[in-house]
Amino acid sequence: MLFSIVCQDKPNSVELRMATRPTHLEYLKERADKILVGGPVLGGGATGEEPTGSHLIVEMPDIEAARAFAANDPYALAGLFAHVEIKPWRKVFFNASLGE
Repeated sequence: MLFSIVCQDKPNSVELRMATRPTHLEYLKERADKILVGGPVLGGGATGEEPTGSHLIVEMPDIEAARAFAANDPYALAGLFAHVEIKPWRKVFFNASLGE
C-alpha cells in the first residue's frame, strides 16, 4: 500500500535540517526499496527555494508501518517537524519521461 508522508518544518529550523541531512539521507538510502519518490518542500527564504518540509511517497504494508517509518526518520527524531500528515495514496498517472 502506498502512503503520502508530508512533513512541515518548525519555523526557523533550516540549520537543524542541514545538520541532520546526512543522517536523514542515509536513513532513506537504507530503505530505498520502500520509497517511490521523495524530496524537500520548498518555499522559504528570500528566493522561495529554502526547504520548509519534506514529502515522501512510500510503500508500506499498513499505516502503522508508515507511521513508524516517519517517526524513526532522523529529521523527526531531531525534532525538526511541526506537523506530519500521513495518508493512503494511489498512483494513477506517472510520466517516466520527466525523470529526476
